[in-house]
Amino acid sequence: MMGGFFMATAPHAAAQVAVSIGVAPVCPYGYYEVPPYNCTPDGYYGPEWFSGGVFIGAGPWYHGSGNFYGHVDHRLDFRKGYRGPMPARGEQVAEHRAEFHGKAMHDPHGHEAPRGHK
Repeated sequence: MMGGFFMATAPHAAAQVAVSIGVAPVCPYGYYEVPPYNCTPDGYYGPEWFSGGVFIGAGPWYHGSGNFYGHVDHRLDFRKGYRGPMPARGEQVAEHRAEFHGKAMHDPHGHEAPRGHK
């Protein structure tokens, strides 16, 4: 008796990966530059993050200059322990904005500025 050995080969399939990040959150004072991209409290971002009172963006939705760094207030950063009130997406900007007190600088993806960067 003759035994047969069959070798099956799977057809080659092209892998395709798509990542959809959707639209940027509509947050009155901007959104954190790292997932889950929650709305930031008033005063987290310095004035250079806004144009005409509108947040210019951070995280994967930022499409500005690659060498942009702006001031942030670490006291209002959830990664640094902030657990205070957060605005909801779609909430309106308060009539009187909080005064900004931050000294740290981040790029639009949450990375600290190089030492000595002003």
